[in-house]
Amino acid sequence: MTIVELNPVGNFDPWDPIKIEELRKDRIAESVCENLLYENETIKLWEISLMPYERIAFRKCKNIYSCTALTTGVAISRNANGSIKLLRLKKGDTAYWDCRNNEHISDLENIGEETLRISVTEFLPVKKTSLSQLLSLI
Repeated sequence: MTIVELNPVGNFDPWDPIKIEELRKDRIAESVCENLLYENETIKLWEISLMPYERIAFRKCKNIYSCTALTTGVAISRNANGSIKLLRLKKGDTAYWDCRNNEHISDLENIGEETLRISVTEFLPVKKTSLSQLLSLI
């Protein structure tokens, strides 16, 4: 996966006003996408599938994530901090990011001619078990 910064942090000048307004509405989804394939107490497995020029609206990420490109393609991602990145994905490319201490808000838009598919694993926070809970199991 190749990531190229198209616009630096803090610069909203080249942004489409509609995208800025979308961020200001403050109704940002907290799911990776709409297609949740599997969930248990430790992970969620998502599949992103974007037709050419289709876009996922801004989403809030606050856990640990790993993704794998299932197809080759090109996308752009706008971050709530103003940065815009170009992503060139090859089938099999992987990436990992940790948003636990700094939640991340961004969108994803397929700017290529082919359908873009990405598998995303979201690692959920581990629930701490108290000593009294452990003792009650004995």
